[in-house]
Amino acid sequence: MSNILHSQDRSDVLSHVAENLKRIRQAAGLSQAALAEASGISRRMIVAVESGDANISLSSLDKLAAAMKVGFIDLVRDPSRQSGGSIDAVTWRGRQKESEARLLASTPAANEAQMWLWSLAPGERYDAEPDPQGWHEMLFVTEGNLTLELSGERKRYASGTYTVYSSAQAYAYINDGDDVVTFVRNVIS
Repeated sequence: MSNILHSQDRSDVLSHVAENLKRIRQAAGLSQAALAEASGISRRMIVAVESGDANISLSSLDKLAAAMKVGFIDLVRDPSRQSGGSIDAVTWRGRQKESEARLLASTPAANEAQMWLWSLAPGERYDAEPDPQGWHEMLFVTEGNLTLELSGERKRYASGTYTVYSSAQAYAYINDGDDVVTFVRNVIS
C-alpha cells in the first residue's frame, strides 16, 4: 500500500481536504495555476482534489500547505469542528480493515508537530516518501512488534520500545509478525 490518501468514504478526510484546499487557496488569492506553480503539484491534480475526484499523497498535501503558508493540519481538519489540537481523522487505510493511520492531534513546533495512532495488520507495509531536511519522527510501539526500514536497513521494535529518526530518507513501517501492531507516531518539523 502506498502513502496515498484514498477516498473509500466521502465523509472521510478527503472531503475535508477538498473543501479546505479550495477555501484556503481562494483566501490566499491564488488561482489553481498559481498554486500549481508554487507547490510543484499539477493544476490538474489540484482541480481533481478540490472537486473530490482524486486521491493524493500525504507528501503532496504537505507541498500544497507549504505553498499556501498554512499547516498540513489546516488541509485535513474537519472544517465544522472548533479549532484546537484534536483532529481524529483516518488519513490512510491498508488492504485489511485493521490497517489504518489516524491523525489524532497536532501542536505547533518550530513549524509543526503531529501525533498519529497507527495500526498494521499482519503482512501490511507502509512505504513513505522522504520528508524535507529537518523533519523527524518519534515512534512508540504500544502493541506487537514493528519493523522499521530506514534507507534499506531494518530494525525491529517490540511493544514498549521507541525510536527517533530523521524522516528525510526513505522509510517504511512493516508488520512481518502474526499479530496486529499498533504504535504512536509523532512527526516534527
